[in-house]
Amino acid sequence: SNPTMLNPRLLRVRSALIRQCMAEFLGTFVLILFGLSAAAQVKTSRETKGQTLSIHLSWAVGVMSATYLTKGISGAHLNPAVSLCFCILGKLRWGQLLPYCVSQIFGAYVGAALVYALYYDAIMEFSGGVLTVYGPSETASIFATYPTEYLPLGGGFLDQVVGTGTLLLCILSLTEKRNAPAPPDLIAPIVAGVVLGIIMSMSANCGAALNPARDLGPRLLTLTAGWGTEVFTSFNYWFWVPIVAPIIGALTGTSLYLIFIEWQLPDEPQESHPEIFSISASIKQSVALWEKGEEPKSTHF
Repeated sequence: SNPTMLNPRLLRVRSALIRQCMAEFLGTFVLILFGLSAAAQVKTSRETKGQTLSIHLSWAVGVMSATYLTKGISGAHLNPAVSLCFCILGKLRWGQLLPYCVSQIFGAYVGAALVYALYYDAIMEFSGGVLTVYGPSETASIFATYPTEYLPLGGGFLDQVVGTGTLLLCILSLTEKRNAPAPPDLIAPIVAGVVLGIIMSMSANCGAALNPARDLGPRLLTLTAGWGTEVFTSFNYWFWVPIVAPIIGALTGTSLYLIFIEWQLPDEPQESHPEIFSISASIKQSVALWEKGEEPKSTHF
């Protein structure tokens, strides 16, 4: 071997847990970098009309990119609520939960710090040098989620429970072999599509955090970067809602999935049950018959 070439094995971390935490850190960092950069760009440009979709799409691209990046090492949780549910389901050891969560929050903090550095001049110009949570020149909402003026704590809590519950309900079946699992290469775009659908339909009230790390990490950044304790005390101490409610929502969505889907599935993978047909299978069967010149039987849904 060429002695001048770097040996990758010299840089390989031996501890599997540390490798997984490194992946969760970097994945959450990438997720936050995409999402908050779009929010900062739209906010500071003062051209917010019609630009909400670009923020939503950036979050979805961030989810897809981070999932592709880390799924082979850590499973691409990127979210403490997801990690907790995976521990309950036996897909993650309980000893991994705290390191995963710390890595996710730290990744979100560093991602937010980079966005702050990238858009520092724009933020200062937009805010007049006054970093605040309230008013027409507020910039705290670039980083963390805050409720609209009309929304009480109870309404915001329900909003986050429903949003995160929907997320878990939709993604838990993607790898279930007994329930027509998604192809591995399509899991990332499917998850991104689910997230996009949720934030496009459930973000008006309070920003659709869906993820304690996504909110807490950037909120801690604003605390240390000049916004002060107002980021925790504003809106009747709102900060705890996007931390606690997504966890409750994830547990609720997981429970619904177990009760209505997983515990009702056959014991064997779906391939061994020919009496169960899918829409895609019916279409493939019809195409095969047409190619042979035969008349396909009608299918009723």
